[in-house]
This record gives sequence, C-alpha cells and structure tokens, in this order.
Amino acid sequence: MNTVALRELIQRAQAHEASTGHLDRLLRVQLDRLHPTIRLPEDDAAGVLARFVAAYIEEVPDVLDAANSVARDAGIEAQIKPVLKVAEHFFLSPPSLVDSHEGLDALLDEAYLAHRLVEEVNDRYIAHLGQPLIPFDTTVANLIAHQLIGEPFANQLDEAAHHALEGMLDERVFEQQSVQDYRAKLSDPQVVSAWRNWPCLSRKLGVELALPA
Repeated sequence: MNTVALRELIQRAQAHEASTGHLDRLLRVQLDRLHPTIRLPEDDAAGVLARFVAAYIEEVPDVLDAANSVARDAGIEAQIKPVLKVAEHFFLSPPSLVDSHEGLDALLDEAYLAHRLVEEVNDRYIAHLGQPLIPFDTTVANLIAHQLIGEPFANQLDEAAHHALEGMLDERVFEQQSVQDYRAKLSDPQVVSAWRNWPCLSRKLGVELALPA
C-alpha cells in the first residue's frame, strides 16, 4: 500500500482549500439543501460539516492501512490487497467522472469511493465471520457523504465501486483455516478493547443521520 502518497495528496488538497476556501463555499451553499435526516449542531453547522468532510477524507489512508494489516493477520492479504489497491488507485488516478472537481471537493468523491469499497468488504466479512474486517464504522458517514455529493453523481460513484469489486473477492477465501483462526481471536478481551477505540466516524464528529424508524 502506498498510503504515504495518499497522505501527501491530501495535504496538497488541504493547502489548496486553505488558500481558496473552495469546498467551504460549496458546503455553505448546501446547508439549506441538505436532506432533513442529516442533523448538525445549530451553533456551528458549517464548521462541523467542513470538519466532517476533512476527517472523512483524512481517514482513508488509516482505514486502508488498518484493513491491510488485519487481512495480513488473517492470512488473506493476497485476496484483500487488490481490492484496497483499487481504493488507493481511485485517489492517485481518479476516474474521469470526477475530472471537473478540484481540491478537497475532488477528494471527497474519491474518499467516498474508497470508503464504499472497504464497506463492501466489511459487509462480506460480517456475513461470514460475524465481525467486520476493521471495526471503524463508516456506514452512516458514507450515507452523509452520499447526500453531500448528491444524486445522480453519488449513484455513479456507487456503481463504480461495485463494478471495481465485482469478481475480485472469491467467497471461498473465508473458508480458509487462517480466516477461521483469526475469527477465534476476535473474542480476545484485548482485541475487543482495541476495537472500542474505533468509533463511528459521523458520531465522533457531531454529524448524525436521523434514519426513519
């Protein structure tokens, strides 16, 4: 994984944002148009939203590194790494459908693609092991990012993520003994304690999604 390059790319986008305020202006325009299920604190809605987007983008290298580390521990790095490399590639060589965006605005699109890929892998882990690949819950954060990006463009990104993953992760990989051995480790108190340090991203940043009951 070349997450060093990802971090450098993010730093350049942050410098671009600091000098232009491009994304901040886009987000402020969106405040009145956000879906009513997105809840922001009234006293600093714009600031919280901007910090959410920045953190959502900044977390991508850490999430990819963590996913790769866990896959290595489970003995299936060879199967998982190509998927993570696709997420990395979205950042370093983004698809043409995001060409019109720049700075953090563009990286939000690419971060969404990367997080959605890891979410898809997590879903498969949960189905087979009862636990995600990594404990970092981005489900709600991804729904919020989807709303910020807007439809139909966010749906195009979903399709790109689904297409990239299709056929890459054979279900039989979860039958390997190394995976079953790793599953047994998940109940270790130290592992449980460590996973508690990975909170829901959106909740940590003060952005909530009020889903219908």
